[in-house]
Amino acid sequence: MAKMLAARLHALGEPMSVDTIDVPTPRPTDVLVRVKACGIVPNMANVINNWPTWYPHQPLPELPAIFGLDPAGVVEAVGEAVLNTKPGDRVYVSPLRSCGSCQVCRGGELSRCRYFTLNGYFSTSRDGQRIFDLYPYGGFAEYMTAPQYAIVNIPDTMTFEQAGKLGYIGTSYGALRHAAAGPGQVALIDGVTGTLGVASTLLALASGVSKVLGTGRNEELLKRVKELAPDRIEVMRLGEGSTGEWAKSRTGGEGADFVISALGAKAPVETMLDSMRGVRRGGKVVNVGGVADRLPVDVKWLMDEQVQLIGSNWFSTAQGQEVADMVATGALDLSYLITKPFPLAEVNEAISGRATDPDGGFGNYVVIP
Repeated sequence: MAKMLAARLHALGEPMSVDTIDVPTPRPTDVLVRVKACGIVPNMANVINNWPTWYPHQPLPELPAIFGLDPAGVVEAVGEAVLNTKPGDRVYVSPLRSCGSCQVCRGGELSRCRYFTLNGYFSTSRDGQRIFDLYPYGGFAEYMTAPQYAIVNIPDTMTFEQAGKLGYIGTSYGALRHAAAGPGQVALIDGVTGTLGVASTLLALASGVSKVLGTGRNEELLKRVKELAPDRIEVMRLGEGSTGEWAKSRTGGEGADFVISALGAKAPVETMLDSMRGVRRGGKVVNVGGVADRLPVDVKWLMDEQVQLIGSNWFSTAQGQEVADMVATGALDLSYLITKPFPLAEVNEAISGRATDPDGGFGNYVVIP
């Protein structure tokens, strides 16, 4: 059989090793993709080093495992039942996997499936190992198989390195769809300088939002966010006052139409609680980043103010295609990304570097298999 190189994790807390393994064969409804770039998310270092102490109910794949969440490349071959994808297509491979046959999957809501798993990363289900068994190949390999429902076609104007960021850009887009973002609205984005925050800002502007209010801790990164659209973006450094009061003061006392909570998984819960108070009556609060502790919610306030609190996890393949189409038409400009490529042999350096990247949401660490 043909061979390929793949970076595999043999034990948590230890470096990945580059191994020689067989090139996978696609099943009838699968595609085989030659990976050209795979993005690295900031949380990857925590996942492969600290995961058991974080979310023990959300399993990782059995080791040795091939990680790599955000792959992009060229279709090499397709299964006999694949109709719309063909060899040579430039694609992004969404890592969202589900059973495909339960009621929610048949309705197109794959992220609601009890088997919901992010291939090359972790599962949100105790039963996720079944999905890892079916699709054990992440993006830190020269080739990978994926179900045809996971394929997003990318335009020639999007580089493979940029497409390696599509997972978290798409995640931001999915959150904005939950918020019903649109023309004339005011958005409050908590954690605006991070991977999700910067993407949410640009997508909100592309959706016609009139103003983005953003908060973060790094003054230099806040300035860079402001420079994306100086007339439509206002920023405030966390710790200089109440986020909720600031948002109300910038909207004539009304509050933002929606809040995107894009904080990191280790952020204090008080930060999110403060930003929630910056939403207007009838507004929406969409959590897409997570916080360190449980959120003590005042449900009477939610009831009285008719505020909706929404959890948003990943995005659909159709939404991923919409983002790619926005790039194709020029509605979304990805030139803000500062790409930092690494060969497969330096995957460990890339993962550790991404965790401490001073460019925040502007940085784009990718592995080039």
